[in-house]
Amino acid sequence: MNGEYRLPDNEDMEDLLKVYERIRTGRGGGFLSEESFERIIDHFDDQDALPKAMEAADMGMTQFPYSASLLVKKADLLIATRQYQLALDFLEKAEILDRNDIDIPILRTDAYLALDMQDKAVVLLEDAIRHFEGDERIDLLFELADVYDDYESFEKIFDCLKLILEYDPNNEEALYKICFWTDFTGRNEESIQLHLKIIEEFPYNDLAWFNLAAAYQGLHLYEKAIDAYQYAIAINEKFDYAYRNMADALMRLRRFKEAIESLEKVVELARPEDLIYQAIGYCYEKIRNYAQARFYYRKASHLNPDDARLYVKVAGTYMKEGKFTQAVKHLDTALKIKRLDPEFNLMMGECHVKLKKHKDAIHHFMMAVSAKPRNLKGWEALIRVLFDEGQYQESYKQLQLARVKIGDKPILSFYESAILLATGKVKEGIALLEKTLEKAPKQLKAFLKLYPSAVQHTQVVELIIKWKRRKRS
Repeated sequence: MNGEYRLPDNEDMEDLLKVYERIRTGRGGGFLSEESFERIIDHFDDQDALPKAMEAADMGMTQFPYSASLLVKKADLLIATRQYQLALDFLEKAEILDRNDIDIPILRTDAYLALDMQDKAVVLLEDAIRHFEGDERIDLLFELADVYDDYESFEKIFDCLKLILEYDPNNEEALYKICFWTDFTGRNEESIQLHLKIIEEFPYNDLAWFNLAAAYQGLHLYEKAIDAYQYAIAINEKFDYAYRNMADALMRLRRFKEAIESLEKVVELARPEDLIYQAIGYCYEKIRNYAQARFYYRKASHLNPDDARLYVKVAGTYMKEGKFTQAVKHLDTALKIKRLDPEFNLMMGECHVKLKKHKDAIHHFMMAVSAKPRNLKGWEALIRVLFDEGQYQESYKQLQLARVKIGDKPILSFYESAILLATGKVKEGIALLEKTLEKAPKQLKAFLKLYPSAVQHTQVVELIIKWKRRKRS
C-alpha cells in the first residue's frame, strides 16, 4: 500500500486519533476505514467538539463519497447545530444510497419538528412504519407517539402504544407509557381488552396486570382492580406502585385497615414520602385511632415541614377528641405558615369557642370572612359567636354584610329572626321566622341551636306546632 497501513478493527481510540491527525495535517501516510471515521465523529460528538466532528465527517465523506452512514452522521451534526434544511438535503442523499437505515426517518422527523412541520413528520413516519419491521418498526412507532405528543394528538399516542403492544406485548416502555395515556384519554375499556389479551398469552407479566388494574380503577371497578393488583404483587412482590394504587382502591371502598397494610408495604419498599404517611394517617383517622393518625401526620410533617395542612390534620384529630388546647398549638404552627388561610382560621375560631375564648374566636372568624367573603360557613360562625356573646348589634351588622357578599340565604333570615327576638322585637321576629319557615323548613334546627331560648316565646312554639301540623296534612 505504498507505505500506508490499516489499523485493525479493534484499534484503540488514541491510536485512531493519531492516524486521523496525520491524515488531517498531511503528515505521513495512513488509512482509516469508513467505520473508523464513524468512531472518530462519535468521539468528537461525545466531547461536544462539534466543529471537529464536522471536519471529521467532511474528511470521511471525501474518502467515502457513497457512504450513507457518514451522510447520516453529517446530518445529525447539522441538526445539532440547527442547520435543519441542509440536514434534510444530506438525509435525502443518504436515503438514495440506503433506504433501510432507520436513523434516516428518525433524523428527518427531528428536522421537520424543528422547522414546525409536524404534518410532514407524521406522513414520513407513517410511511416508514409500513417499510420497516420488527424492532425498527417499534422504534418508529415510539417516534411517532412523540410527534403526536408535540402535536397534542393525545388519542393517537394511545393508538401508537397499543400497536406497539400488539407487536411486542412485553415491551416495558410501552406498558409503562400506556398506563398514563389510558388515564389521560379515559380509554379504560380498550386498555382492559388489550391487557386481558396480553395476560392470556403472558400470564406472568406483572406490568400488564398492573395496567389492567389501573384501567378497572379508572372505571371505579375497585374490587376488580384490587384483584388485578394482587396478581401483579404475587408475580412481583416488590411492586411498590401496585401496593400504592391498591391502597387507593381499598380506601375508596372504606376498607381502611387493609389500606393501611398496603401503604405500610409501600413504606417498606420505597423511599419515605409525606403523601404515603398522610394516607396512612387518614386511614387511622377514619377508624378513629387518632393517636396513630397523629403519629403518621407528624412523620409526614417531618418530611415536609412547610406544608401547613399537615399541622392542621394533627389539630383535627385533637378536635375530634375534644382536646382543643392541643389543637390550638398545632393550628398556631399552621397559621404561622399561612396566616390568612380561611379554613385554618375557622378551625382556630371553633377551638377558641370551645375554650370560652370568644374574643380570640371573633378575631379568627373575622380573618376567615375577610380572606373568603363568599364562604357562608365563615359568616355563620362569626354571627353565632357574636350572638352568643350578646353583641346583638354587631351580629346584625355582620349579618347585613354577609347578605351583601353572599346574597339573602335562608339561614341568615333565621339568624336575623333570632336577633330580633333576643332584642325584644318579637312581632318582627315572629313574622320573619314564619316567612323563612315557608322557604327553608329544614334549617329550623340551626335557628333553635343559635337561640334555644326562643322556645320561651309562646308565639314561637305555636308557630312551630302550626307548621308541623301543616307539614303532616
